[in-house]
Amino acid sequence: MRAALVAGLLAGYGVAVPVGAVGAYVVALTARTSLRTGACAALGVAAADGLYALLAAAGGGGLAPLLEPVARPLRIGSAVVLLALAARTAHTALRGRSGAAAGPEQPPPTPARAFLALLGITLLNPLTVLYFAALVLGGGGRDGAASGALARAVFVAAAFAASASWQLLLASGGALLGRALTGPRGRLLTALGSAALVGWLAVRLLVG
Repeated sequence: MRAALVAGLLAGYGVAVPVGAVGAYVVALTARTSLRTGACAALGVAAADGLYALLAAAGGGGLAPLLEPVARPLRIGSAVVLLALAARTAHTALRGRSGAAAGPEQPPPTPARAFLALLGITLLNPLTVLYFAALVLGGGGRDGAASGALARAVFVAAAFAASASWQLLLASGGALLGRALTGPRGRLLTALGSAALVGWLAVRLLVG
């Protein structure tokens, strides 16, 4: 069980720690809204990682040939969604700066909507399940850590816990950033900077 636990933790941190467009969006969303909303968004990302870890542990290498034909379209879809979020973030920030002439400001997403949105965006990345599948197959031949229902459950739970802890750390950083930049100009610069970063990372995902 210890081997499955360690393998799951390493797998979860391995897929979560490299901060891409989704991680940057979690930080920016928390800075603009609240820690509660950002935490729910972070848990949406972790839930997707946990689901993909479960699919990989249950399906193993059989998932790879099924996902490879649709990997590129889903990656493009994920990039397009992130670009749309970046554009909306910049538009909302600029409209808020112009005041009442631009109309009423849209309310921030609720925690539930933030969870579902980030869950959906993360699920659009099939490379995650291929990553987990490779780890499961690689570990199974050495010491059997990936074999057995209990060991697979431990692996999946550890992967989810690792991903959740990292995403919540990113959300906490966003909350601290939001408190530091409380003025209108600070909020505007934060929103525009985060939109530019998420957009750039989404373009890299699109052309990568």
